[in-house]
Amino acid sequence: MAYIELSTYIDAPLELVFDLSRSIDFHMESTPGTNEVAIAGTTTGLIEMDETVTWRATHLGFRQTLTSKITGFRRPHYFADEQHKGIFKWFRHEHFYEREGDGTRLKDIFEFESPGGTIGKWFNKIFLRGYMQRMLETRNQIMKEWAESDRWQSLPGMEHHLHNPSPALEH
Repeated sequence: MAYIELSTYIDAPLELVFDLSRSIDFHMESTPGTNEVAIAGTTTGLIEMDETVTWRATHLGFRQTLTSKITGFRRPHYFADEQHKGIFKWFRHEHFYEREGDGTRLKDIFEFESPGGTIGKWFNKIFLRGYMQRMLETRNQIMKEWAESDRWQSLPGMEHHLHNPSPALEH
C-alpha cells in the first residue's frame, strides 16, 4: 500500500474550496497533460454523496478508464472518493477542510495499491507514489490559483458563491 498526505493553505473561504474540490469541471481543468474527461455518471457540476464519475485519461502513456464513487461526505469539512472500477487494485482519497484565519487548510490523504503483487508494490514504491504525489500537488496548486482569483466563477455549480462569497463563520 502507498500513502500520500498533503497539506495546502488556500486564501479563500472554506465553502468555496470545498465545492471547487468536488467540481467535475474543475477537475478536468486541474489535471494538465492527462486529457481527463468525465464520460459517465456525474459529468458536470458538483459531485455528491453516493454519486460516481467515470474518467477517461492518459497516464504514463496509457489511455485509462477509472470510475470513482463518493463514499463519505460532510459538507464543508470532508469528502472521500474510492475507486469503483479501474487500474488500481484499490484507492481511497480523503479530503479534509478546516478554516485557518481568513482561508482554508486542505488536507489530502491518498492511499492506493497497484495490482501485481510484489511487482506492483515495487512499482508503487519506486515510481507510482511520486507520480501520484506530483499530480495531487499540481492539482492543489491550480486549485489555490483558481480559488484565490475569480477563475472559479465560470464553473457550473459554483453560482451560489457569487451571491455569497464570504459566508458567515461556522461555530
